[in-house]
Amino acid sequence: MSRKLLLLATITLSALSSAPAFAQGHMGTPQEQNACSRDASRLCRKDLGNDGAVQGCLQANRAKLSRSCSKVFASHGM
Repeated sequence: MSRKLLLLATITLSALSSAPAFAQGHMGTPQEQNACSRDASRLCRKDLGNDGAVQGCLQANRAKLSRSCSKVFASHGM
């Protein structure tokens, strides 16, 4: 899995977990996690728990992403 793919997947999922992101080894900043957490739960609920699937789901729904989550993807060249 590429570093960018892993980063975006962990950004979305770590924001939805109850434990702090860094304690779980996730790389996204708290701001990036927050930017995509609502989109992940709204658009990709069935994929939660599968990092790659959530990232793919968010990419497939790029037109529906919030402005803040779209900026996260753009900032990582995706």
